[in-house]
Amino acid sequence: MIKGCIRQDATCQRLLYEQLSGKMFTVCLRYANDLMEAEDLLQEGFIRVFSNVHQFKFEGSFEGWVRRIMVNSALKCIQKKKIIFSELKESAAATYHYYTYSNLGEEELLKLISQLPHGYKVVFNLYVIDGYSHDEIGQMLQIQPSTSRSQLVKARKMLQQQILQLEKIAV
Repeated sequence: MIKGCIRQDATCQRLLYEQLSGKMFTVCLRYANDLMEAEDLLQEGFIRVFSNVHQFKFEGSFEGWVRRIMVNSALKCIQKKKIIFSELKESAAATYHYYTYSNLGEEELLKLISQLPHGYKVVFNLYVIDGYSHDEIGQMLQIQPSTSRSQLVKARKMLQQQILQLEKIAV
């Protein structure tokens, strides 16, 4: 199917889109502000996938390669919007505790993450879910690594507060 996409075979492209669009839409949703923006990111991402599929070296996961393109497309969109990441002094990165909520499922957690302020959400997704380092995030978003760390601390604190609120409601 990948080789068919390299040949620009429309049938192979459609099959690939059908196979990966659901998973990639979930990736786009993590970075988007709403469904329409996620759909735009998905389309933009697949245009880039089909334009660059000839660069795939058949080393590693193709799905991972596509995911990276989707994330990069989302980051380009964020950079166009010029999201402002507020600086926080390194010393203010206070210690935090991890709370768990036994009934909190993946869907609920993703919903909580989606409600974070956009800058927090982007850094949280890149670091926690996509596994980038703070140095890599800094380069991608054109911010200092310390800003990435502070945004992550703030995002985690906000998520903890949201989870504690859910615990209070459940009790």
